[in-house]
Amino acid sequence: MFAAAAMFVLETLFDLLTGAFLLRCILQLARAPFQNPLSQLIVAVTNFAVRPVRRVVPAIGRLDTASLLLALLTQLLLQSILLWLGGVAFSTAQAYAALFGLAALELVKITLYILLYAVIFHALLSWINPHTPFAPVLDSLTRPVLRPLRRVIPPLGGVDLSPLVACIFIEVIILFFITAFAAQLLHLF
Repeated sequence: MFAAAAMFVLETLFDLLTGAFLLRCILQLARAPFQNPLSQLIVAVTNFAVRPVRRVVPAIGRLDTASLLLALLTQLLLQSILLWLGGVAFSTAQAYAALFGLAALELVKITLYILLYAVIFHALLSWINPHTPFAPVLDSLTRPVLRPLRRVIPPLGGVDLSPLVACIFIEVIILFFITAFAAQLLHLF
């Protein structure tokens, strides 16, 4: 029971750190305004690692490769610890490739969850308080996902259903594709 609790805490902390690195990268890609509390929090939380890595790993255009690399390294470390605690031995190149694949899938999954929660919070805030300081950031994050859907799905009775469709689509991707690929990779150990 203690081991399960420790693994939960470890996984939660590493996933939060990975999410912070990914959110920093996504905010930069989406050209989100950095003069708001959310962006300032993400920068403050991740600066301890991103600043030194940026000296070695330069950005590629708008892609913050330092933050992306740190997110990948965080997931590689987490997945290797979880597999090691599960009794998996890394003895072949295939096992290391599967480990890298699991870490990459976790990055995709966390990114999709970031988008999912951004869509949900954006929809809720548009009903409750559309002028909150978080609205421009959430709009920047959700615009690439919701804009194509809004072209296809017209508002019904003045209600925008594109956030609902986006949430369903993201969950389908996570449940059917990410989970299936992760299960296939786990069979390689």
